[in-house]
Amino acid sequence: MDHEPHDPAGDTEAVPGVHLAQLATGDEMSVQHFTIEPGAEVPSHDHHHEQAGYITAGTLTFVLADGEEVVCETGDSYVLAGEEVHGAENRGEEVVEGIDVFSPPRPNPDWQE
Repeated sequence: MDHEPHDPAGDTEAVPGVHLAQLATGDEMSVQHFTIEPGAEVPSHDHHHEQAGYITAGTLTFVLADGEEVVCETGDSYVLAGEEVHGAENRGEEVVEGIDVFSPPRPNPDWQE
């Protein structure tokens, strides 16, 4: 068994107000923790990984390629298909926090550079 403790002091600010931490990475998936400050945005992007997530605090609005918006609140989960274009916005007044799981794993995401 591999164990990966999370030290928030080591989180990376990928874009202003969006903090990410690479957590456990296995052969078939990887886990990432995120916090998104009020008013912060994850720019529109895609990747070949399937992405499943769970919101542990706050409300996050996903903006899809066709302009569709999906609002995920505390306790909601979601799945994004590989290559699905998406961005996300924290339009609320509370920090959004959650967990993402990627398959195949993302052992060295570009935001770590």
